[in-house]
Amino acid sequence: MAERFLGIDLGSTSVKAAVFDQNGRCLSRFGESYPTQRPDGARAEQDPQDWMRLIGKALAQFAAEDLGGSVGFGCLCSQVNTHVFVDRKGAALAPAILWQDLRAASEAAELDARMSVAEKIRYLGSPTPMDASHPLARMLWMARHRPEIWAQTAHVLLPKDYCLLQLTGVLASDPLSNVGLVGPDLTYVAPILDLVPGAAARLAPLAAISATVGQVRPDFGLQGLQMITGTMDGWAGLFGGGAGQPGNMVYLSGTSEILGVSATRSSGEPGIIVFPEVGGLSIHAGPTQSGGASQMWFCDVAGISVDQLIQQVAATPRRSPTPLFLPQLAGERAPLWNPNLRGAFLGLESGMARVDLARGVLEGVALSARHLLGALQASSGIVPEVLQCGGGGFRSDPWAQIRADVLNRPLTRLAVNEPGLVGAVALAAFGAGGYGSLSEAHATFAHYDRVWEPNQRNRGLYDALFGIYLDAIAANDAIGRRITALAVQPEGGDYPDPASFAR
Repeated sequence: MAERFLGIDLGSTSVKAAVFDQNGRCLSRFGESYPTQRPDGARAEQDPQDWMRLIGKALAQFAAEDLGGSVGFGCLCSQVNTHVFVDRKGAALAPAILWQDLRAASEAAELDARMSVAEKIRYLGSPTPMDASHPLARMLWMARHRPEIWAQTAHVLLPKDYCLLQLTGVLASDPLSNVGLVGPDLTYVAPILDLVPGAAARLAPLAAISATVGQVRPDFGLQGLQMITGTMDGWAGLFGGGAGQPGNMVYLSGTSEILGVSATRSSGEPGIIVFPEVGGLSIHAGPTQSGGASQMWFCDVAGISVDQLIQQVAATPRRSPTPLFLPQLAGERAPLWNPNLRGAFLGLESGMARVDLARGVLEGVALSARHLLGALQASSGIVPEVLQCGGGGFRSDPWAQIRADVLNRPLTRLAVNEPGLVGAVALAAFGAGGYGSLSEAHATFAHYDRVWEPNQRNRGLYDALFGIYLDAIAANDAIGRRITALAVQPEGGDYPDPASFAR
């Protein structure tokens, strides 16, 4: 078995990488962020060259360090439902369309209406809806609005598959990353692909998540490094965070909140993604739309840093009342899958200060996670006593404590607090052939170091607030649609008659 393993996590805002030894010890780490461009309220884009620039920088760092042995196998996981349209040479034809991008919402609704819930369950194993981030919606949008790019498009690639192509020259993807396109048998579902002419021909061939793809080109520095296929950051992060052990419920916090559990049964609960079984693990999962993204939005609007926000919340006791924040700033994914939802502050009073709004944002994100937790419990039949956790949102004691209180569960944090990296490294080690199962590989690399216990004095408060939160989302859906009807008018155009969108 190889002595050193590489993990790369290409997330929504940064590239992170690490090298571990075969005993599960982290030898070196790299992390650096890259920008997202938002040309308007619907679009969110990234430059794929930024990804490769930072991956190259990470590999150069590791090549220059004395790691006590060669790095034999690597795994790259990445954000998904982000798409790169490339030509026959693998060059990007346009900026990558980020998973947060809403431009294809109408195409998604059109496609979704062409499939019944029964058909989705038959084809995909769960009633996963088509939203604006679905690859077919993106392809249909490109064919309609950028036909010159669509005509040149040889492949529509996920970020990790684009980067693997640049690193190794091999075109490959994996079944788990292609959510909404691949069925329980780990193959593309032809009737779904047929919804968009030309879609099937533009997808990458599928390989197992731990299959060896090829060797990294010599100019990247790590001689002899073999890369496996890898998978999406959500699955890899849940696997690394704790779902590598059946029955464990996991809570990841980054740009979005992701909860998941490895379970043997599924109820078909709406809004929950059930991944095909791989290596004895069948993970139920749900990603929200705006976790850390809500915090960053508020910091930008308020003109403070994340550290300042956390310090102010930690130094100021919760005051009554505190405003209720709805974090659906760009629609919502799990468990609602509603791109039309919008965020809100409710219950504002003139005596409230910035710190009260800041606390409301942290509580609102935690309430969205509680909403998702209920759906996951219904999907899997598992009601956890403890949640394993990890990600950037769990670097902060105040926010982690708020989450423990809102969910009324102890939260146990991953020691190397990068679930995607831990999952990627464990996958690389499994792909190298050194372990009998994914669970065995996970146990080598995943360790925990911090626990937040829920404060039972706050249980009644958050139980009541959660009920209000659910009512507020339902009411805000209709209100948001009416506001959107005003916002979409072209400059100089006439606004619609109020009667056309009044209740």
